[in-house]
Amino acid sequence: MAVSVESRNLVSAPDGGSREELVVNVGPSHPSTHGVGRVIVHLDGDIVVKAEPVIGYLHRGIEKMAENRTYLQVVPLTDRLDYVGSMYANWAYCRAVERLAGIAVPERAEYLRVIVCELQRIASHMMGIGASAADTGAFTFFIYAFDQRERIIELFERLCGARLTYNYVRPGGVSFDAPQGWTQDVLAFTKAFRAAAADLDRLFFGNVIARGRMKGIGVLSADDAVAWGASGPTARASGVNWDLRKHDPYSVYPRMDFDVVVGERGDAYDRGRCRLLECVESCRIIDQAISQMHPGPVRTEGLPRLLQPRPGEAYDHIESARGSLGVYLVSDGSVRPYRMHVRSPAFCNLALLPLLAEGHTLSDLVVVLGSLDPVFGEVDR
Repeated sequence: MAVSVESRNLVSAPDGGSREELVVNVGPSHPSTHGVGRVIVHLDGDIVVKAEPVIGYLHRGIEKMAENRTYLQVVPLTDRLDYVGSMYANWAYCRAVERLAGIAVPERAEYLRVIVCELQRIASHMMGIGASAADTGAFTFFIYAFDQRERIIELFERLCGARLTYNYVRPGGVSFDAPQGWTQDVLAFTKAFRAAAADLDRLFFGNVIARGRMKGIGVLSADDAVAWGASGPTARASGVNWDLRKHDPYSVYPRMDFDVVVGERGDAYDRGRCRLLECVESCRIIDQAISQMHPGPVRTEGLPRLLQPRPGEAYDHIESARGSLGVYLVSDGSVRPYRMHVRSPAFCNLALLPLLAEGHTLSDLVVVLGSLDPVFGEVDR
């Protein structure tokens, strides 16, 4: 792994002597940092003594830019937050706008939102666990996982014409109804994915090398997960049974029958496998949503292009692939938000890296970082 030597320092050893501490940079350009993240690592031999995440390399000032755009013009900016999960980044912002402006969403639009965001969850998890597997040397698994993600991206391209930044969920509904035959193809995907997920589970999580590289690595206790504000699979893998879709339900999720996947050990292995099993639960939700969905409008009629909510504030959150994704909005009565702030689960989960990496080897540090599934567009904002 390519790292650059920052310095060599003599520090006090427990026995009263001294030892040499090597300080190296991992990233920000190295692929093992899952984007433009940087970690300053203090090493005693090959053991991590201290790991300091350094963020800000992908800061675009999105929250500040929102103050100079209309409420509708902000939606494409949210695509650039969690760019591996743009659908639910759109949705979190739109729910905050709808709460602020008192906008009701048609039922069919709510079902379409659930369908696309559960598809997005699968696509995001395939990218997350695939990249983490590549960090351990299992590049074949990355290709297999990426193939499943590609099938979802093709469905999204048919739905809205885009493959990464979708701008699909809008205040008051969605931009387009599903084209003819699209829901049938989605059902065909969920059916095929269940078999593919079983193969992926055996291929990687059943592999003795993967188990050796991930089990017992970066163990996070349930108490620490709660204390540090972790959410999503990162927290649930530690036994924290908390999922906003179940415990603070929104949209049409109360009508869905699905299980919350909870781990036991809270290590890198459990975090990765929880994501895979969550994908199977997402298939259950998608199937139910399609069976329950009826024809109807997909946008609120008569909604002005220039929304002008009354002065006030609103906060809403959803369960993204990384955890509790929230958006806080303040209105001064104009056509632009006075203030927007994003509660980023990727940011909160990344803060755990120094705690989880300490005492592990440098190669284990990469595994721990990947198991947190960071997306630095959302971390830096």
